Amino acid sequence: MQIQSKAFENGERIPPSYTCDGENVNPPLSFSDIPKGVRSLVLVVEDPDAPAGLWVHWLVWNIPPHIEGVREGGIPTGAREGATSFGATRYGGPCPSEGEHRYFFKLYALDLELELSEKAGVVEIEEAMVGHVLDKAEIVGLYSRI
Repeated sequence: MQIQSKAFENGERIPPSYTCDGENVNPPLSFSDIPKGVRSLVLVVEDPDAPAGLWVHWLVWNIPPHIEGVREGGIPTGAREGATSFGATRYGGPCPSEGEHRYFFKLYALDLELELSEKAGVVEIEEAMVGHVLDKAEIVGLYSRI
């Protein structure tokens, strides 16, 4: 399974338009080589370099497995967004206070759809995924404020 973006390569800088220094919309993402038997996909975007600890920038679950990606500034029909570290249920782009941070865009393939409230955070999602992850892929983007 793979996750890629036409906006940045793995290990490269995320363009400012996808951050708090720009339009703050999610970058386009493409998914490929989804395994057979997958019932849903989960996307988690997080920054492990935040001073306060792991910072969740975006949570999207119940992405239909036939979806080939996420368009810029949107989520797939039928998918649900969860609570981020910003306290919102939408994408919050990179906005590091200092230094360069890493942003992990993690894609999980599950053998079920998740039954969670929109207030669910990363802990609830991770707990619900235990024993149901068929595959995982990730891409890492970098960002530092100008």
